[in-house]
Amino acid sequence: MWENAFKSEVGVTMTTQFRFFCRQVNPVNSPTSNLQGMTDICSGLTILSLEAELTVDEKKLIYLRARYAGLTFCGCAHAVFVCKLVHSLKCILKRRTAAKELYASKRRSELSVGILGLGYLGKQLLLCLLKKTSIRPTQIKISTRNPAEERVPPGVECFFNNRCLAAWADVLFLCCLPSHLDRICADLHSHLQKHCLVYSFITAVPVNRLAERLGHSFVLKPQYQVEVCDTSDLWLSYSCVAEALSDPSLIEASCPLAMKGGITLGLNWVCGVLYSLLNICTNICLGSSETLFLINSIFAESCMNNEPLNVESFIASTSFLHPNESFPWISLVDAQTKKTPLLHFVMNSKPVQENIYTIYKSYLKSTIK
Repeated sequence: MWENAFKSEVGVTMTTQFRFFCRQVNPVNSPTSNLQGMTDICSGLTILSLEAELTVDEKKLIYLRARYAGLTFCGCAHAVFVCKLVHSLKCILKRRTAAKELYASKRRSELSVGILGLGYLGKQLLLCLLKKTSIRPTQIKISTRNPAEERVPPGVECFFNNRCLAAWADVLFLCCLPSHLDRICADLHSHLQKHCLVYSFITAVPVNRLAERLGHSFVLKPQYQVEVCDTSDLWLSYSCVAEALSDPSLIEASCPLAMKGGITLGLNWVCGVLYSLLNICTNICLGSSETLFLINSIFAESCMNNEPLNVESFIASTSFLHPNESFPWISLVDAQTKKTPLLHFVMNSKPVQENIYTIYKSYLKSTIK
């Protein structure tokens, strides 16, 4: 099965493999076995632990394992959240009689997701999208340097053509190394459609610099802050992020507004996500009144005490906007690096913060049948 092969490539440890081997040799449920209490013969064998061969100086860096696991989990969880928000917006938009014909004429209704780079993070992200969203394999395309060597689910198209991927995708995830930035930007520059939301996992590259290199302002980049803490080991509970996303405690720990485990994410990212929804509506020329209805409808589906967003929530109160007039296109670079009306609104509205917290947990805990 592709899924088992995929999991074996994205982080099954030697100890896990050895335990699996032992269970195959001496199955727990075997009628001929009298050793059911001894099937896990690795239990207590410290020689097989990661720490066994580490020096004293190396053991001081062991906390980096939890940090790496936490950043991977949070990165994938937040990416899934964004995709589910955009998908929800598209579904509500499609149901709206007033917008249905306009939307169908402007853009296909299905969300098209591109993943550029299929290393460890790219593989984990792909599994998460298929496990935790209603995105079908045929809605995902991947560009990677060695497509023939990759094992991907049936229906997912895998090739090596960054420009084609950029021209096709509604949401494009950059899962490549900083050392590849020059080539990636050269490939994508002038090939990204205006409506394409670029979601970057590239570290050490500020969002303003990345947007400048891409010639594209519709870029979202989570800026995580990390610190050493006593609870960081919670991220080490699972080796596969897609499985970890079924754990309510980890979902709650990754909530952008109340993160735990030594990782935090600023409100600017949340504002960037909300402005992304606004831009999607602006791209198809929806009026401000219709746009606000659609965005508020997303929260109304999951939140009991919803404080509706209004025009002043997104743009300066001095700006007059007719209900049939579209919102201006918002630069996500500005949304993530500057003080915006939305940042001020969210910071001072506990109901809105609670609604974001609620919808995040609701989206992540929901299981796709």
